[in-house]
Amino acid sequence: MPRVLHPALVDKVPRDHREPDGAFRRRRWIVALVLIAGALMLGLSLSVRPADPAFYPLTAGLAGIWLVGGLASGPLHLGRISFRGEFRRPILTPIAIGLAAAAVFVLGALVVREIEPLRIFTENVLAHARRGSLPLVALVTVLNGVAEETFFRGALFAALGDRRPVLASTAIYAVVTLATGNPMLVFAAATLGLVLGLQRRASGGILAPMLTHVTWSVAMLLALPPLFTR
Repeated sequence: MPRVLHPALVDKVPRDHREPDGAFRRRRWIVALVLIAGALMLGLSLSVRPADPAFYPLTAGLAGIWLVGGLASGPLHLGRISFRGEFRRPILTPIAIGLAAAAVFVLGALVVREIEPLRIFTENVLAHARRGSLPLVALVTVLNGVAEETFFRGALFAALGDRRPVLASTAIYAVVTLATGNPMLVFAAATLGLVLGLQRRASGGILAPMLTHVTWSVAMLLALPPLFTR
């Protein structure tokens, strides 16, 4: 297990991603503006009623904000991790971490569903999957997972520089999620965001957190609704 987790979450691959001061300041301005726009769109997209057709264009628009903002901020990197003495693109390990994180959340869901206030908050999110089109919900879930990692573990992480980027990016990610008004989503953002931040720091890129995020999101979309069936 340490041979898998250390390269994925702890050991930092050698890299030089420094950029000129002007480019760094520009990245920070773009990140700040996108954070505001994204938080507003996030709150709006999850305020619509389940089965409302507006949910899909709003969530797709949210993904567009995160994705365009992340790419516009400056250069981003896919990253590498050490595997059997070689540096390779992280693929299988991040997927496995995403499945493991999903398993932990499923176990937690068994407790959450017995606590009525928490169950209600969780069901409010799952209602979009139950009453809407599951394929469309899955599509926007994947799109937003990719887009969020492009921005939060890509642009935002780079804009933080050396100022504790793992903790800072996780905290900002959780604060932005407050726009949903759902404490369960904020909790998920804080806990999963910490794992994603560690992956970003270790690999030096967004590919690992992106694969973990998408794997976790799809697993939650498929696993949680049956657990909360009335």
